[in-house]
Amino acid sequence: MNTTKTQESERIKLNQTNLKITVIGTGYVGLVTGAGLAEWGSKVTCVDKDVRKIDLLKRGIMPLYEEGLEDVVGRNVGRSRLSFSTNLAEAVSESDIIYIAVGTPSGKNGEANLTYLHAAMKQVLLSITGYAVIVIKSTVPVGTAAELRRLGRSCGVDDSQFDIVSNPEFLRQGTAVYDCLNPSRVIVGCNSMHALEIMRRIYRPLKERNLPFMETTNETAELIKYAANSFLAVKIAFINEMANLCERLNADVRVLSQALGMDKRIGPSFLNPGPGFGGSCLPKDVSALIHTAKSAKYNWRIGKAVTQSNRNQKKNVVEKARMMLGSLKGKHIAVLGMAFKAGTDDTRESPALYIIKKLRSCGAKVCAYDPAAMESAKRSLRKIVYANSPYEACAGVDLLLVLTEWPEFKKLNFIWIRKLMARPYILDTRNLLDCEVLDHLGFVYAANGCGSIESVVEKIEALEAEAKELRLRPIEHASQSRRAAKSKLAVLPMAAK
Repeated sequence: MNTTKTQESERIKLNQTNLKITVIGTGYVGLVTGAGLAEWGSKVTCVDKDVRKIDLLKRGIMPLYEEGLEDVVGRNVGRSRLSFSTNLAEAVSESDIIYIAVGTPSGKNGEANLTYLHAAMKQVLLSITGYAVIVIKSTVPVGTAAELRRLGRSCGVDDSQFDIVSNPEFLRQGTAVYDCLNPSRVIVGCNSMHALEIMRRIYRPLKERNLPFMETTNETAELIKYAANSFLAVKIAFINEMANLCERLNADVRVLSQALGMDKRIGPSFLNPGPGFGGSCLPKDVSALIHTAKSAKYNWRIGKAVTQSNRNQKKNVVEKARMMLGSLKGKHIAVLGMAFKAGTDDTRESPALYIIKKLRSCGAKVCAYDPAAMESAKRSLRKIVYANSPYEACAGVDLLLVLTEWPEFKKLNFIWIRKLMARPYILDTRNLLDCEVLDHLGFVYAANGCGSIESVVEKIEALEAEAKELRLRPIEHASQSRRAAKSKLAVLPMAAK
């Protein structure tokens, strides 16, 4: 056992009641992790090179949307446990433990791009003044901890000066604060008893609540994260494929999903069909694990199949919209939801963005609304109209397309929406709405995995044939409805608002 490491470790042990921690990166993972560590009693400095973001945090303004985050951040800033800085060297030099929570985006071949991680690690190595525990929160390929140890040697830092701990996060966007404070498990991977003892002290409040605390190697901890996210992607792809099959066999995926979820071996989570999975984790991590497997000379077939299935699912939505409208060119479409899922403002890899872009490329005119993700979407989607409300989005449109399962969409006044729309057609990719109510109100409603799209098209053709018999050409009727919709918005009942 190295003497220097033992002496420095003793210094940290004596400081156990108020450990000093630096968290590098203030994205979803870094900011939530920093707030959680402060909540458990440590003194935490969150560091980011983004001056604007740090300025917002110092003023008590959250740079991202996450339920409960503002409260836990504000509480711990008030307790002087949580602070924010752009000075990495100063923060690291005054800390016992350094968490690195920077992005590891996909490279051009699907591999994890570790550029930000390496840059942060080099800065940390140049700034530590004694023994330090460096905790990797970023999602990284197997072998990264060993690689970072080699990086330390190349920077002239002796192995005795630091230990690398792999401590993957399992935060769900939308419930990240809850997940941080009430984790399903804590995974700690390292090859040092010194570092392990320190991590036990950090997570003591969780261990005292008998929450699972698993100790393993760096390599196993690194793989656990990829395996967890990949398995969730498999479940989503599976239920989406079953939804597609249900449409062809006249079965109901909602009942099928419920029945599957009752089996304790399967469970109900991630069994709701949709337009495909997205976000900052699942697509990236599946791709990275495919690349990792290839590097290990293994053909990970299931990962490739899941990726292809997810691509197809997004394309299916566009094709269904085309079938319902005959042609997308010149059609007006309302999109409700742009975040990759409800409860977050994150649009990274969101199926909604892909679908909107495809609709636009086919000549459709899109008006979109999301209760949280509008600003995020505007950074990558410019040639669409952004509505101030769901009702404004629906005014004069030929099709209402539900892409994110926001609960508030279920509570909309569909009597009024029926009056606002030029054509009463709804494509609900999330099975969020009540099909019986909508049918009673006169909508033609297409769910996901509940009857064939061909049967929906037949209803539309019958409706438009009836319009022709009444000498109302559908396109002209739609144009008249669009012109009238703005005036209807002005007298929108309070019940709808």
